[in-house]
This record gives sequence, structure tokens and C-alpha cells, in this order.
Amino acid sequence: MPETGVMGTITLFCETKGMNRMDMSTVALVPVSSYGQAEVDAAVRTGVELLGGIGAFVKQEEKILLKPNLLSGALPQKAITTHPAVFSAVCRLLREAGYAHLSYGDSPGNPVTTPEKAADVSGISEAAEKWHLEKADFDAGSVVRFPEGKTAHSFYLCKGVQEADALINLCKMKTHALERITGGVKNLYGCVCGAKKAVGHAQYPSSEVFADMLADLNLCVKPRLHIMDGITAMEGNGPTSGVPRAMNVMLFSADPVAMDTVFCALISLNPATVPTCVSGERAGLGTMNADRIRILTPEGEITCARAAEKYGQPDFDVRRDKLSRSFFMKLMPLLPFLQDRPKVDRKKCVACGLCEKACPVPEKAVKSGNGKKAVYDYKKCIRCYCCQEMCPAKAITVYHGMFAKK
Repeated sequence: MPETGVMGTITLFCETKGMNRMDMSTVALVPVSSYGQAEVDAAVRTGVELLGGIGAFVKQEEKILLKPNLLSGALPQKAITTHPAVFSAVCRLLREAGYAHLSYGDSPGNPVTTPEKAADVSGISEAAEKWHLEKADFDAGSVVRFPEGKTAHSFYLCKGVQEADALINLCKMKTHALERITGGVKNLYGCVCGAKKAVGHAQYPSSEVFADMLADLNLCVKPRLHIMDGITAMEGNGPTSGVPRAMNVMLFSADPVAMDTVFCALISLNPATVPTCVSGERAGLGTMNADRIRILTPEGEITCARAAEKYGQPDFDVRRDKLSRSFFMKLMPLLPFLQDRPKVDRKKCVACGLCEKACPVPEKAVKSGNGKKAVYDYKKCIRCYCCQEMCPAKAITVYHGMFAKK
């Protein structure tokens, strides 16, 4: 019986046209029922083998950096950071294959959390010590020119990124207020050093132009392999204030756009509505077209449509709406309350001031702290949602404007 829907139509077109498989991107999908270390070890080994083995991506003499998602100092069960069992499994794979030069690191988005604290609380540093990985320098950095960039022509990269020969991206399956999802493409923003990430939000203030910058960043850093921890994902008010949800899969690919597209298929989200997928494909970073993606599983090859049917959860809570392109859209810059915007629940707000510290606008679009709960000046707000991303009390959500449509 032929598959139906958008994915099925594209897949059928691919089959009838006899597309050359050499033109396709490959994503390995491995089901995983829990974070039991033995099961995760086996899943990582299987996923990498489906792609040709670890030697297809990195050489033994190279300095290899593992870049997990360490957005904040959060316990593993909160599904904010890459789980230490996944990190440990990748370490084990590399060590047992004879790789000697391994380091790890990430630059947290939280302005008051150090890389060391995030690694300690998340359990990553303990796993790193077990496998004798060095802690890469993610505190210091410098400007790296990238004249080939279409949007960004330089990046302030952490020293640990610059010193590595090869990077393996260990991302987390989550929702994201600005880009809808955070996965392979978005996770590379942690290569940008500390407070410079806030500068990037101010410099690239819309979801589309920010995604264009992320595509350039991926092309600049050139990660060799992307591994997504989707065993427990985050839905809803991500990437820090959402709800953990079991997805029970891990994804592996050399193409972050294709991997993020498979993530979209699993949650019935059109990748054409995800700015990082659109920008990534346009920049030549990868493909979001289902007819160019091979999905390999331990049981054999399947299509995106079949992956969604077998492993997906279509009721996953993620933003799916499209904004109307009516005449009223032109009025939005003049009418801030018609726009999408961060909104604070004053009953939940603890007046910690972290939202104000995270705001990249020099004049600060939100004021808080010293016992005063968050108050916004929407005329200054650039809708980057750094405040929502960093709120420890889950008090900030994104209100979608009156012209948003499902």
C-alpha cells in the first residue's frame, strides 16, 4: 500500500524516478528504550556502524572534540542537556577504537553558569573523567574570520573549538522558542564563546537571519558527525522550560539538516517551517527533502514516512503555526502587541534577574531583579527569546501574535 501525505508523495516520486543513492544523505535511527548504559552503548555502536564506522569520520591521530548540549547546569532527568549515558557511550566507542586525543566542552547559554558548572551538574564531567577526556577551553576565545559566509563573516569561537582537528556534535532533541526545534544545526551555537552569543542574537535578531548565521557557523566549524539524544526529548516551552517526553530514539548523521528533518518527521512537523532546516539547505549544509534522505535502522532501510509511522509521536507539543502574510503584517513593527513576544507569568516569576542578564539588547528590553519581577518594554524587544530560554522558574513563555495561524 503506498504511503500517503507529504512524505509519502515525495518518497514515491523518488522511487519512480530512480534517484541515484549517491546523491542522498544518510541518517541512522536506532530505537533505545532507556538510558541504561549497556543499552545506550549498544545503540551508539549500532548507529555509527550503520554509517560506516567511526573511522569514516575521524582519524586516530586527530584531536577530537566532543561537543554536547550543556545549555545550563541542569540534572539529566530534566532533558535540557545531552544525557551523560550518551556522552559516555561515545567516549567508550572512541577509546575502544584506539582514539587517544579526546576533549569535550560547550559554552552554556546561561550567563551565570560556567562551562565547568554545567558539565558537573549534568553528569558530563563525571563521564569525561571516567574515560580520561580533557576539558577543552570554552572560557576563552577569539575572532575567526569566515569570508565564505553568506550572512556571517566571522565568529568569536571558543579556544577549545579552534584547537581541535575534528568535532563530533552530541545534540539534544528539543523544542526551541526562536527556531521551533533545536537539534544538530542549532547545537553548534555553543561553539561561540560566552557573552558573545548574546551579541549574536542582537546582530541576527530574527529567526530566519539567525538560522542563516547558524548555517554559516556549521560550515565554518565543519563537524564530522552528529549524534542526537532523543531517548528523552523536550516538548513545549523548550529549550529549558519544556516538558520531558520519551521519544526512545537516537539519530546519527554526517548531515545535520537531514538529521533534523528526520526529527521533524518523528513529530509530524513540516521542516519547511523550521528556519534552521530551510537556511541549512539553502547554504548547502545538507538536505531537508525526504526524497534525498535514506534512513537506516537495525532492521533495514525505511522512508521518512515509515519512520514517522513506526517511531513518531504526532501529538508532540511544538509550534506548528504559520504567520499570515496579510496587509496587517506590515503594521506589526508599529504595533508590538500584535507580534509574537515573550510573556511573563508573574505568579511564577521569582525576581532573580536572570532574564535581564540574558537580554542581548544594550538598553535591556526586560527589567528584573532585586525583588522586582520581570517587566518588558516591547518597543526594545528583538524577539530572540533569550529571556525565555534562560528563565529558571519556567515563568516566561512565548505569546504568539493575533495573526498566527495553526
